[in-house]
Amino acid sequence: MASFDPARVDFAPYGFTCVRWQPSRMPRPDHHNELELNLLPGGSVTYLLGGRKVKIEAGHLTTFWAAIPHQVLDYGAAPDYFVATIPLVWFLQWNLPPRFVQRILHGEVLADPSIALASLDHSLFTRWVGDLSHASPAVVRFVSLEIEARLLRLANALPDEPSATAPRRRARSVPEAGGLNRVEQIACFIARRYREKLRIDDIAAAAGLHPNYAMNLFRRTFGTTLGDYLTHHRISHAQRLLVTSDEKIIDVALVSGFTSLSRFNEAFRRACGCSPREYRRQHRIEG
Repeated sequence: MASFDPARVDFAPYGFTCVRWQPSRMPRPDHHNELELNLLPGGSVTYLLGGRKVKIEAGHLTTFWAAIPHQVLDYGAAPDYFVATIPLVWFLQWNLPPRFVQRILHGEVLADPSIALASLDHSLFTRWVGDLSHASPAVVRFVSLEIEARLLRLANALPDEPSATAPRRRARSVPEAGGLNRVEQIACFIARRYREKLRIDDIAAAAGLHPNYAMNLFRRTFGTTLGDYLTHHRISHAQRLLVTSDEKIIDVALVSGFTSLSRFNEAFRRACGCSPREYRRQHRIEG
């Protein structure tokens, strides 16, 4: 049974997988360049995802782009659950409704509003776990077709208006704050303001903490520095723009919060293993 490894390399790919996942509170966010699907047989899991608390309920197939930093904060009576990951380039090549794809790439967490297919989903995920544990090219092909079909059904089941978990672009305070502790407030502040010129003093003040204490507390809790966490959000924002827009690379860098093209290129290559231009070429949505 899989579980989160805090020592895993940032943005390291999971690939095309489907596994049973052991729920646990994650000491730091994870981010990887795949679409992630969650299916809980029971209970619930609460993520801190892009600065929002998002609760995944049992029986509702849920999906999001995992390049957005996401971290399990809590789980309520949740047994092990299913997690599938699909390489972003596969997802972009599938014949899915453009509106559905755009909502994913712009940071929405999309869940099937009904649990009518919960029993069928459980059977499918169970089969996919076995199939992909020793997959041949033929097996990978038919499992990918089955997942594509299930996502198409999900896309058709969603209402036209943005989901309840869509980012609230005009919100100035932490949404659904409901008991966020100080370190979560820091994470949410960064997620809301990462495109601005932020100093450590500004971030700490937002949570009412001394800068040195804020840095130490954040590192102990999330296992990463404030600076690295801020950079991860900026990289994730840049990835979305590179895939979904025609903006020049320098404009992508500046609107994502970087102060220069050279700093952006250096941080992007370190995080993603390629240049921003190469990333756009590999993941570009055609037409």
